[in-house]
Amino acid sequence: MDHFHKHLEQYAALAVEVGVNVQPGQPLWIAAPVAAVEFVREIAKHAYKLGAKYVHVDWNDDLVTRARLEHAAEESLSFAPGWTVAGRIELAEDGAAFLTIVSENPQALQGIDPARIALATKAQQQAAQPFRPYTLNNVCAWSIVAYPTQAWADKVFPELPEDERAAALWDAIFSATRAKTDDPVGQWKAHAETLGAKAKRLNERKYKELRYRAPGTDLTVGLPEGHIWSYAGKTNARGAAFIPNMPTEEVFGSPHRERVNGTVSSSKPLSYGGKLIENFSFTFKDGRIVEFTAEKEYETLKRLVETDDGSHYLGELALVPHRSPISDTNLIFYNTLFDENAACHLAIGFGFPFAVEGGPAMTKEQLAEAGINHSLTHVDFMIGRVDLQIDGIAEDGSSEPIFRDGSWAF
Repeated sequence: MDHFHKHLEQYAALAVEVGVNVQPGQPLWIAAPVAAVEFVREIAKHAYKLGAKYVHVDWNDDLVTRARLEHAAEESLSFAPGWTVAGRIELAEDGAAFLTIVSENPQALQGIDPARIALATKAQQQAAQPFRPYTLNNVCAWSIVAYPTQAWADKVFPELPEDERAAALWDAIFSATRAKTDDPVGQWKAHAETLGAKAKRLNERKYKELRYRAPGTDLTVGLPEGHIWSYAGKTNARGAAFIPNMPTEEVFGSPHRERVNGTVSSSKPLSYGGKLIENFSFTFKDGRIVEFTAEKEYETLKRLVETDDGSHYLGELALVPHRSPISDTNLIFYNTLFDENAACHLAIGFGFPFAVEGGPAMTKEQLAEAGINHSLTHVDFMIGRVDLQIDGIAEDGSSEPIFRDGSWAF
């Protein structure tokens, strides 16, 4: 077996054994681009060997998506079939695990009116609302992994000969996910323990707020009372561990939606809705975005912020060291799954119920009262850089370093 196929098998094993941690008798739902068929077959084979009851694949394709956005009647873009969501709920009630395979084609929707993209995206988000609690509250195991395509590789490696780019992106993904190591599963378990120790320390400190400082950034982020920092390791309702994002380097939580003040600048481009938003910033007052700028794709950023009322607020703050297997690739992946885990980030949109004590049992109104944001959307954007400083501010006003020069200070 050549190195590529060995690493592909190990990557599939990580997705199934560590990502969603498929259990005997458990259904597995996979969302995947049609280009990933070889990888999906490897995943399905591995899942069935582990005892999966049934593997269902929900295929998608950039060109089909583009055809709709380009040619369909505008009024039809607000339609999203409920039966696809009902199927997921039926599987979730049977204890299914949910694996999403993402790819990236930054040019896929080039030239499409952002307003048409926003219409279709919002309809899909609204249709998916009844399913969201199954993953948002970790009732079901869920995970996201990536699959490289030629279009994505062309974006990441324009300097390489065209026939070498896809292999280079595969190699970078294998490195970033630890799939090239001798014991990927063991490496991931040790990595999760390290992140867990960081989260434990933050939970013990119970900071009132964090202050971020870097060129173009001076931001204070208040934390909810009874806030909880989380990391990669999760447990579903049946007691099985899983890792929601692979790769992951973050320790994360949700801010108090009304206690964010100051300005923050992006450190990496944001790929959103098939467009690339570059060199952007947000200014917050009492939690709400009151001003934003972007050198490229300002209109796309505007559509994101204006998705609904909640998209004017933050739902996540994540601490990610500047040095990691992902950042050591020295690449911009133009893919949020990787780029967010190479840098500290924030997210516009909904917050996590599990980010406050008792949150999963709270109503939407109770969560709002606790400071957890509600929105149809959740989009991460990167702010981490080598000269980022973060301080934790205690209830008595004293401060101590959390990050210095882009990495953990403890």
